[in-house]
Amino acid sequence: MARAGNLMARIVNVVLGFWLLISAVLWPHSDAQRTNTWVLGLLCIVFAITAMLAPAVRYLNTVLAVWLFISCWALPTVSLGTIWNNALVAIAIFVVSLIPGHIPTRASG
Repeated sequence: MARAGNLMARIVNVVLGFWLLISAVLWPHSDAQRTNTWVLGLLCIVFAITAMLAPAVRYLNTVLAVWLFISCWALPTVSLGTIWNNALVAIAIFVVSLIPGHIPTRASG
């Protein structure tokens, strides 16, 4: 059961990483935003897959999400769609990366 929770959360982060990779070419990005988007998408996938075996690695996606959110405004952009997409995906990655691999249960006594 604990393993299934960890696995599902990591799969969601893999999907979000693939979305970042795809979105980098779907609409106009500045060069900096495009590079940032596809590199972070690739890292998100790698971190999520690695976290399936080593759950603590999920926190690398937490850090990645924080940078993705900040970069929405820190890097030059040519599209409001890029800002909204990356900000929303950053929030989703952040939330999912905080889902633990197990849910603590109370011991009945």
